[in-house]
Amino acid sequence: MKKIINDPANVVPEMLRGMVGAYPQYIKQIPEMMAVVRSDEQSMVGKVGIVSGGGSGHEPAHAGYVGKGMLSAAVAGQVFTSPTPDQIYAAIQAANHGKGVFLVIKNYSGDVMNFEMAQDMAAMDDIPVKSIVIDDDIAVENSLYTQGRRGVAGTVLMHKILGAAADQGASLDEIEQLAQRVLPHINTIAVALSAATVPEVGKPGFELAADEIEYGVGIHSEPGYRREKIKPSKELVAELLGKIDDNLHLDAQKDYAVLVNGMGATPLMEQYIFSNDLLTQLANKKIKPAFMKVGNYMTSIDMAGISLTIMEVADKKWLEYLNYPVATIAW
Repeated sequence: MKKIINDPANVVPEMLRGMVGAYPQYIKQIPEMMAVVRSDEQSMVGKVGIVSGGGSGHEPAHAGYVGKGMLSAAVAGQVFTSPTPDQIYAAIQAANHGKGVFLVIKNYSGDVMNFEMAQDMAAMDDIPVKSIVIDDDIAVENSLYTQGRRGVAGTVLMHKILGAAADQGASLDEIEQLAQRVLPHINTIAVALSAATVPEVGKPGFELAADEIEYGVGIHSEPGYRREKIKPSKELVAELLGKIDDNLHLDAQKDYAVLVNGMGATPLMEQYIFSNDLLTQLANKKIKPAFMKVGNYMTSIDMAGISLTIMEVADKKWLEYLNYPVATIAW
């Protein structure tokens, strides 16, 4: 294992200190917690706080999306491990400025349990909290750490939409209703060329031969649905787009937002080649994305691969939210 680290046990606190030190204009650390909050806290007064988080190793998620127009606070667990309820509750307290807090939770058993415990703690202190559990990964119905579909890169689009709504003054109930409307329209699926290596484990989460790929892997190296020999980019696009089409029933009369996401070790060159093939195949279906982003948004440490997220923009207001200006590290 070759990584630019010191002690594997200190990866998360050292990473957070580095982020806060590099970008104090956006984030500050919550004292004694592996969590960050917006530096411009006064701008949150009178607005609903949006909080997310999960295990580390998915950078820039989630701290990279804390800032004006997006998240109010984010919690960082140990690598691929849910943050604790007290850390999450500290983030809820920091994000609460009079209008309550909304939690965006990825569908992993530990995350769901600990965020719900923190929500109960907040209720005891009369902090109004509501939440949504993101399950956008269409690859497999159940996985190693989930009941139901996994929450993956589509979570970032939810951050963007809800953050914009909150910044414009939406109430806690309105944000909950918006999240519930958006969620069924987000579909994500991935392909991996290699697995992630957790620093404290020191070896990849699974092994692929030099000429193998795996479709449908999760962001914690959970298994997918099929392995086969490496294919050209256009064939990878056809597989992933086909699976999403089966679920979303792509329609040239509808608008779509597209997120091409690198899994951590895939160069932007390859992501743009994939995007070129994707745009060609969408054009063959008479579809031109109304919104598109390409880059590393929800990674899996050093996994090589790409995930594709397509969201039907069922309401024109959602497109306004996606384009709403933000001040964050990573968007």
